[in-house]
Amino acid sequence: MILVTGAAGGPQGSTGRQVVDLLLERGEAVRAFVHSDDHRAEELRKLGAEVVVGDLREISSVRPAVRGVRRAFFTYPVTAGLLDATGVFAAAAREEGVERVVEVSQLDAGPEAGTPRMRRHWVSEQVFDWAGVGAVHLRAAVFFENLAVVAAAGEGGELALPLGSRDTLLPLVAAADVARAGARLLLEPGPVDPICLLTGQMATIGQVADAMGLRYVDLPPEQWEERAMAVYGDPYAVEHLSHLWAIFRFIGSADHPLYRVTIERPVTLEEFVRSAT
Repeated sequence: MILVTGAAGGPQGSTGRQVVDLLLERGEAVRAFVHSDDHRAEELRKLGAEVVVGDLREISSVRPAVRGVRRAFFTYPVTAGLLDATGVFAAAAREEGVERVVEVSQLDAGPEAGTPRMRRHWVSEQVFDWAGVGAVHLRAAVFFENLAVVAAAGEGGELALPLGSRDTLLPLVAAADVARAGARLLLEPGPVDPICLLTGQMATIGQVADAMGLRYVDLPPEQWEERAMAVYGDPYAVEHLSHLWAIFRFIGSADHPLYRVTIERPVTLEEFVRSAT
């Protein structure tokens, strides 16, 4: 039995849902952890997953979900509660003797990273490591899906972001590639590296806009934050994204040690756009 959190999916990549699909296609027994018992949970049941409904921040929900599980996939949306959920999940997994937890982190997670979310992800990684649950950290680049959300909310055929020049570089990855990496690591019988860097493509924001058939507009940061609150409705998400775009704007078109494609035969930006239209 493999436990997958974030199994219902969402607008930020749906890696959990995609991992469920990949595991079920391979005939694995999957327990899908969801927050609400809605139509998405019912779809998971029809696919053959065992569905558990609960709150990842609540130990009374997570302990029974982890029971009998030896491997698990952990992801948490860009909102408040990451460290609460990490502590709860790590404690329950340790208690149950889980041998591997594959968790979604961020590319530049570290104690001195440029966004609060990245720093929290580094703390989350440490907690899973201390728990002794065979943690594997998927340090993923910016999801194509993140940019698609911005594009969908744009006005008049614009991709408006506070990224400076059209030549500002972004490390990108498809959520599908992150899910494939997660499923592979969950099923790998032998030892694996504890950190997996996941970048599928480097592209400038101008190239992203062109691929989406949009006009890139360099939006002032304060105007971006105002628009972002209307799109995301979550100050935590806006805080993280505002800091993230500021980092890329500062780096601009310069080379960076993290700007290295690590995925073989990744989903390209053009392929993602075609599949999304």
